Amino acid sequence: MPKKLPNPYYDGPPSKHFDGVRFFNPGGIKPAGLRDLLKWKFKGERAKWPKSAPSPFAPTKPTQRITGDGLRVTMIGHASLLIQVAGLNILTDPLWSDRASPLSFAGPKRVAKPGIAFNDLPDIDVVLVTHNHYDHLDISTLKRLYAEHGAHIITPLGNDTVIHKSIPDAKVSTMDWGEQLSYWDGVTIDAEPCHHWSARGVTDRRMALWAAFVISTPFGKIYHVGDTGFHDGINYRAAREKHGGFRLANLPIGAYEPRWFMKGQHQSPQEAVDGMALCNAAHVAGHHFGTFQLTDEAIDAPVTALSQALAERDIAASRFRPLHAGEVFDVPMP
Repeated sequence: MPKKLPNPYYDGPPSKHFDGVRFFNPGGIKPAGLRDLLKWKFKGERAKWPKSAPSPFAPTKPTQRITGDGLRVTMIGHASLLIQVAGLNILTDPLWSDRASPLSFAGPKRVAKPGIAFNDLPDIDVVLVTHNHYDHLDISTLKRLYAEHGAHIITPLGNDTVIHKSIPDAKVSTMDWGEQLSYWDGVTIDAEPCHHWSARGVTDRRMALWAAFVISTPFGKIYHVGDTGFHDGINYRAAREKHGGFRLANLPIGAYEPRWFMKGQHQSPQEAVDGMALCNAAHVAGHHFGTFQLTDEAIDAPVTALSQALAERDIAASRFRPLHAGEVFDVPMP
């Protein structure tokens, strides 16, 4: 009988962010435990969301490819974006399911329909999965993408085990922080640190890695962050130092209240604006809001707080757009 590994997802040497069993954020905040979770759930002030919150934008049918120096981002919902650049079609954390949950009948339920119907997707070349939380790694969606598109899935260390358990033949490349892939003409993808954690259950916390991605193209760089705590801006500064700056950053702005519980894993809209400046992003697409209620803030709070933060910093609202489902953002050249 084979020996059971202490980490069922990844078996590799210790590093600056892996102790041999669990990954961690160097110098960062550990995710809160059960006691704090119960304190939040029983003492929190959860705003009431509507059961349905239709987007102001109708679902859109994307063009098949974007060529030349164009860069187009279309919001599907939550952290699911279609990025079209340099002739490539890239999906981030694709989630078409009705719930962000391991269960089909319980868990956070979608209040806004996907901004692109699955059958209206163009041919998908690359899928970026930032980490294994259920609102970012949705197996049922990945199964359908594999069956109909055969896309190349890029994900941090350990998440290939989760994916291959359900989709054995899927083409999956795993990355550690600081690694780069270059399968595409003129385009590379780097995995970079972000301040978060991972789990699919109660016994596997931090056993698979989480990451941000940088997509470098002949027409500018894109910094995609699925989930992150602000962490004093450390990772934003490091991204600017390494990559110089970005034509576009996709930054989360939702699921941030209460701050005492969420600050180590989800940044606030104000922190996202600070991150925009620190990483030197010319434009930002705001995501991770208005689709699934994960935390306490009201459904419209992230957009309101973002507007206030931009005004306080005298940043044009056109540079940081909180994208609603179906909204299309043609990103200008810097």
